[in-house]
Amino acid sequence: MIKLDYFHHLFLQNTPFLDVRSEGEFSKGSFPQSINLPILNDHERHLVGICYKQQGQQAAIDLGHQLVNAECKAKRVRGWAAIAVQPNTHLYCWRGGLRSNLAQQWLRDVGIDIPLIGGGYKTLRRSLIELIEQVAANVPMVRIGGKTGVAKSRLLNQVTNSIDLESRANHRGSSFGRMIDPQPTQINFENMLAIDLIHTINTMHPGQFLLVEDESRAIGLNGIPTLFFDAMRRSPLVLVEMPVTFRVQHILQEYVIDQLAKFQEVDANNGFEHFSSYLQGSLQRIQKRLGLERYKHIEKLLNQALNMQLQSGDTQGHEAWIVKLLAEYYDPMYEYQISKNQDKVMFSGDYAEVLDWARESSVSPPFK
Repeated sequence: MIKLDYFHHLFLQNTPFLDVRSEGEFSKGSFPQSINLPILNDHERHLVGICYKQQGQQAAIDLGHQLVNAECKAKRVRGWAAIAVQPNTHLYCWRGGLRSNLAQQWLRDVGIDIPLIGGGYKTLRRSLIELIEQVAANVPMVRIGGKTGVAKSRLLNQVTNSIDLESRANHRGSSFGRMIDPQPTQINFENMLAIDLIHTINTMHPGQFLLVEDESRAIGLNGIPTLFFDAMRRSPLVLVEMPVTFRVQHILQEYVIDQLAKFQEVDANNGFEHFSSYLQGSLQRIQKRLGLERYKHIEKLLNQALNMQLQSGDTQGHEAWIVKLLAEYYDPMYEYQISKNQDKVMFSGDYAEVLDWARESSVSPPFK
């Protein structure tokens, strides 16, 4: 089993982080529990960088102090102090260098002592990537598979020894999988995956499987880290088997009823229009794979359903295009993939049976 190091324990304890890197650095990669209050903003950092290249380190330091004058410094220190009052808050910059040391000193000058992350964001990030690789190499996995609509994600979230990759990618993994909010950056996806793994493996028992959904390498724009994905592909499969009636109703609830509610929550006046565009655009993305004739037929059924829903609120019309899409696209594609992995199937059953199986895999005594 994986042993957590000091940095991993900081994430396990949901330690607050004060990130004094620039806004641009923060937007490329951060941690869920970090708050960004730069010591140098993007513009100031750009000017200091030019000065460093042209005139050297000391001139760059002097310019930094000029840019962050007394009034600006006092304002930034007040912002940091408001964050530092949270217990156990840690401070970092990119590599634990001049910026974070200076911020730490300025806080000490006003009576606040805050620990510094040695090596900065770069070290924390590296520790998370190493954790993903350690889990891939040392923790046995089982994939939960099944046709579209069998509620695999819901099942995973009912057991503790699981990771919900789609939730972290903010994408359901299909052409209809986009959410209203954007996906995280690839770096943030990896960071959040690693933090989820830290929390999950801390509760796992010796010999227990880590349960993951049987995913493709890419979940929307986010890619599962290579070593982790390779370990997934080598792992055994457990299949959830549900009747098409269940699957259609599950898809109807998640992709139609719930999705429309989310669009309307964001924009009450134009929510239905955005929702319609979302469904139509999702179907259009698989037009070539469907073929023109099938695409036109399913598009017609979808538009009929949207018109019915707009006029009466009745969502039953959506069942026709969902059934057609499952039968002529998703199910054949999934059956082909399973046929190539039949030797890896270790158990299959309906939702309740697989859930019972998953829970029974987590009944051994915990670590002491």
